[in-house]
Amino acid sequence: MIPVAGSAYTYSYATMGELIAWIIGWDLVLEYTVAATTVSISWSRYLVVFLEGLNIHLPQALTACPWDGGIVNIPAFMIVVLMSIFLIRGTEGSSIFNGIVVFLKVSVIAIFVVLGWKYINADNYTPYIPANTGTLGEYGLSGVLRGAAIVFFAFLGFDAVSTAAQETKNPKRNMPIGILVSLLVCTVLYMLFAHVMTGVAHYTEFSGQQGIAPVAIAIEHMGHADATGIIHPDYPWLNRAIVLAILFGYCSVIMVTLLGQSRVFLSMSHDGLLPPFFSHINEKFRTPARSNLLFMLIVGLLAAFVPARLAGEMTSIGTLMAFTLVCAAVLVVRKTMPNVPRSFKTPFVPLVPILGILTCLCMMLFLPADTWIRLVLWMLIGLDIYVGYGMKHSKLEHGVKNRQGQSALNMIGIALSLLCVITGLWHQQTVGWNESKVLLIISFVFAFTHCAYYMMRIWKGTTKQTNDNG
Repeated sequence: MIPVAGSAYTYSYATMGELIAWIIGWDLVLEYTVAATTVSISWSRYLVVFLEGLNIHLPQALTACPWDGGIVNIPAFMIVVLMSIFLIRGTEGSSIFNGIVVFLKVSVIAIFVVLGWKYINADNYTPYIPANTGTLGEYGLSGVLRGAAIVFFAFLGFDAVSTAAQETKNPKRNMPIGILVSLLVCTVLYMLFAHVMTGVAHYTEFSGQQGIAPVAIAIEHMGHADATGIIHPDYPWLNRAIVLAILFGYCSVIMVTLLGQSRVFLSMSHDGLLPPFFSHINEKFRTPARSNLLFMLIVGLLAAFVPARLAGEMTSIGTLMAFTLVCAAVLVVRKTMPNVPRSFKTPFVPLVPILGILTCLCMMLFLPADTWIRLVLWMLIGLDIYVGYGMKHSKLEHGVKNRQGQSALNMIGIALSLLCVITGLWHQQTVGWNESKVLLIISFVFAFTHCAYYMMRIWKGTTKQTNDNG
């Protein structure tokens, strides 16, 4: 319907207004940032596995963050730098590279499924859903929902593709077809891949630091055990080839998420909500090179020093929140803009968007409480930037004395403050009141300062309106 760069941000900007668009755009930036971080960390782990197959051993101190037993994850940082350089040179060259890598990824999945099928051990599926340990999210049905929520960011690419709609030929036709067909194909491949992987190796073997590269673990079990019980791979050369292809495949994922970041900020900067720095186009490469360089530094440092578990959970909650808001936008657009020409029309409205909202919210509720705290803190910081810069420089209502949506902004700020308190208490209750209270204190400080600020804004607005009427 709106074939321009910016993904869900641009769609929301045109359908639900500037404030909601800012919230979604700010959420998307979190989503893409931590997604690129997560995949970069996993890429680093696969590189370690690949080099070990060549009898080259990298020190853990330089391939893991401090929370995973190392000092700094240098390979994760370097792959972010390399992919950022590709993007700075322009999407024309990077799209060719991306096309080759996509072919490699699909080939790897097909080979893995076909060859791995005969190594499936049916005992690994028993029990198919392990019993809950008594803790929410640890196995059982709640564990299934938490697992689904954590890996939900695997669908992030379908949103990231739409951020480059302006660079697509005939986007009104090609974007919906490309996204829907690839969504169907990838969902089937995900299911087959997961079935084979958990059949070849027991699910308990994917825990810990080794689990960051789960395919490598499964590949090691594609062979036959000797008398001592040691498994010898039947296709050692193919195992290394698959890991190498995965390394290239992850490169395209990192590139797409880094692309999504810069394009969302490009659109927000065009609308005046962010400084012109983010919409500056390099004269030689015709790309937002400065923005790419900034994100290269931020994502690179996160990949070097943040554990994969934390980054993965943050990616998923950001993705689920964005999808929830987009589903709500479909309802709003169908009601407020029923006669606008559409190249693609969502079927079965309002059923489909309502089911989408409920599904996303349900999975979000099963994510860890500390993930919720970080999301709420990020959104409060985003509102601070919007109030401090975005509203003052917005092109939509530039120079307007009495801006629209101030009441909604204040209510959202207060609601997020209250949610900050709730998530802080929820997290502390989960980990125990004798454990560290750092997150609880941070959430309370953010909550009370922001609640006071937005209540002050309401008081000033009411006083001003009373004076104007008087």
